[in-house]
Amino acid sequence: MVRHAKKKQKTSKTTAVNVHDTSARLDLLLDDSTKDDEERRLESALFGVKYAPGGSGKGKEKPIELDDEDEEEITAQADGGRALAHLEDTDLFFVDDGVDDDVPMYGEDDEEASDNDDNDEEGSEGSSSEAEPTPANEPSASSTFLSKIKSSKKPAAWTDADDVTVAAGVSLLKGPSRLRKLRQAVDEDVIDTREYETRLRRQFENVNPEPEWAKKAKNIVTAKKHDLDLLSENTDDEAEDEDDLPSSNRVFADTRRKGRKGEVKLPKDTLSIERLRDANQATQNSGSGEVRVASFHPNPAASILCVATADRRIRLFNVDGHLSPLLTTLHFPTLPMTSSTAALFHPSGQSLLISGPRPFFYTYDLQSGTPTHHARGLWGTTFNNLTDGTAILQRRRKRGGDGETVGRGDAEAMNLTSFSPYGDMLAVAGRGGYVHLVDWKSGAGQVIGSLKCSGAAGSAAAGGINGMWWVPPTLSDGALGAGSQSSSSKLAVLSGDSEVYIWDVGERKCLQRWQDEGGFRGAAKVLAGTSSGGGYMAVGSNTGYVNLYGSDSFATAWESTTSKPKPLKSIANLTTPISTAKFNHDAQVLAIASKDKKDSLRMVHLPSQSVFSNWPTAGTPLGHVTAVDFSPSSEYVAIGNTRGRVLLYHLKDYGVW
Repeated sequence: MVRHAKKKQKTSKTTAVNVHDTSARLDLLLDDSTKDDEERRLESALFGVKYAPGGSGKGKEKPIELDDEDEEEITAQADGGRALAHLEDTDLFFVDDGVDDDVPMYGEDDEEASDNDDNDEEGSEGSSSEAEPTPANEPSASSTFLSKIKSSKKPAAWTDADDVTVAAGVSLLKGPSRLRKLRQAVDEDVIDTREYETRLRRQFENVNPEPEWAKKAKNIVTAKKHDLDLLSENTDDEAEDEDDLPSSNRVFADTRRKGRKGEVKLPKDTLSIERLRDANQATQNSGSGEVRVASFHPNPAASILCVATADRRIRLFNVDGHLSPLLTTLHFPTLPMTSSTAALFHPSGQSLLISGPRPFFYTYDLQSGTPTHHARGLWGTTFNNLTDGTAILQRRRKRGGDGETVGRGDAEAMNLTSFSPYGDMLAVAGRGGYVHLVDWKSGAGQVIGSLKCSGAAGSAAAGGINGMWWVPPTLSDGALGAGSQSSSSKLAVLSGDSEVYIWDVGERKCLQRWQDEGGFRGAAKVLAGTSSGGGYMAVGSNTGYVNLYGSDSFATAWESTTSKPKPLKSIANLTTPISTAKFNHDAQVLAIASKDKKDSLRMVHLPSQSVFSNWPTAGTPLGHVTAVDFSPSSEYVAIGNTRGRVLLYHLKDYGVW
């Protein structure tokens, strides 16, 4: 401790001596009388002080004209330069940022600016005669900047750096080195911002060429333009505008014009399809169970997908090909959903019918978002009041050995339903081979009639009704003549005995009755038909065969029907019972599937009546398919399976409208 204290004491003394020696040395350096002309010239070059030659130091300089600042500097030098010794380095030096201190800022008045101009003129008159005067017809940079400031009446609240850049342009040489590749000449430096943006876009297109799908889309649109006769006179102007746009904008413009194109003709062997994100990816972790229904909204403008699952819930998704967000979820705990028509859109697209193996049903208004429970069936009318023998058959099955009625009653269930093309009538498959016709237009929900489909010894009662399809009016009017909406409607019914019935709903008359080719009791499973385009009808069986019939099987006048129609094609690509069959909107694609075997789905090209060979592949993760549906314009196809997933695919030939 003692030695440490002595060391501190010695250090303090040494510091005092050093400080004294430094002060004496500084006084010696600042003494101007000891400097010669060479040392003064060196100080002028290093420190920027005025060079004043003299014989012995002070007072020997030549008399020259000096301004106020020069006199102050000479006076400071006359004092030996010690007048600035007490100043800091920050006060002695400054950084020249190129801004003229004489230029007033935005908040100053015009009078102060004019006074500064007068002072500048007086100062220029007192300067050296060697300076060249500025021509009167060439304004200086400071005067131009002042004129811009004086033109503004109000001071700016803030200054945007981008605005300054717009006025000054972009420097290709002084900026980042990567901007030099935008030059068109070696010595090119400053360009305006609009030209800068154009060159950036051109550089991006050079680095990232136009993809093949975009070129294909443009080529298709260009080819279709020559075949369309419905284009307006301003088509040429629109084409010129599209040529001026960047390539990315032209792609989107071409996509929007696809709504005015002609009919799409799919190739025979190859189906252009790509997979998108699953439509129900937002709820895949909810444990919803098997997908029972996957149905698109009938309106092409409303890209809504209805998904009904085994957990008795219905979910509506907004299909956009990317995220497909969930719109709403409906839960019906007392209504099991077992059939493919458990959730059925009305043809108008304003409501949704939810039914199942119960005598009651629900309706959901899409506009107001409110569900309605119809506890007594179709607006208070139950099917057990009909005098068609259905109630008698039900009571016989429900009675036990002691004569007491068991079960939930003798009311009809609503497992299988189908709306007419205009939505004014609802067909409900009953028991014993009956099809009940319900008036859905008046709002009363009256059961206005029934159609009996039965063979000998009540064979249809054992097989039931397995499928219903309303023949489009465009295909039925040619046989029966034009009439009202209800009178011209025809209904095709597939019974459990593999028999097809063609009914005239207006007259309640069976026009045709024939058995499916190769069918037998219990073999028929699915009935499907086209909603528009070519007239096709498909019948699927439990053997995996799908018989494809033409329009003569349902659109021929009943007086001339003398023989059983022959199928156009028997599709035998599946070996397990057919569970799903669906046509697309223009009757060019038929999707058939079986849920009993994994990945059992095929796409049929109807014009050639052949199956697409390129899809699905061995790596397509379809699973056990339970539901298939096409969007109204066939740009999307949704595939549901037993794992609760709804796979979403995009048919490229139809584009995105």
